[in-house]
Amino acid sequence: MHLLRLLTLSLGLLLSGTLAGQAIAAEPAAASAVFDPELAAQTGADDYGMRSYVFVVLKTGPADITDPDQRREIFSGHFANMRRLAEDGMLVLAGPFVEAGERRGMYIFNVTEIADAAALVESDPAVAAGIFIPEFTKFYGSAGLMLLNDLHKKLQKTKIG
Repeated sequence: MHLLRLLTLSLGLLLSGTLAGQAIAAEPAAASAVFDPELAAQTGADDYGMRSYVFVVLKTGPADITDPDQRREIFSGHFANMRRLAEDGMLVLAGPFVEAGERRGMYIFNVTEIADAAALVESDPAVAAGIFIPEFTKFYGSAGLMLLNDLHKKLQKTKIG
């Protein structure tokens, strides 16, 4: 449930910059805001504090793996892979969807091209096994997402997988 709250907050922050692809009006930051050029450079922010990513929705795949040991092994690899990609700075945000039918979860990758995200997704054992199939979209959102993994480490009491 905590992961869902974090995901909801993160997506809310993402959507606060743009809404359904509408252009952002060019206006200077408020006088009271403190622009941090070092942080902007660290996160890859443009002048609006935004950057490009690839958003991936994981949908239910064709595989019907019912053996509990095999599923446990696949999902253990799934979580280990996400942890590795996050530590490498490639996976910015991930999480399951709740009550979303065939849409099972999502990734946001620190890449700008779908081909690069596809290569990262192929390293997921659950995708390789056919449990999930990915759907890719280029995404423009807050560069602040690049800080999420470090923040999450300070909030996570129990590790998954």
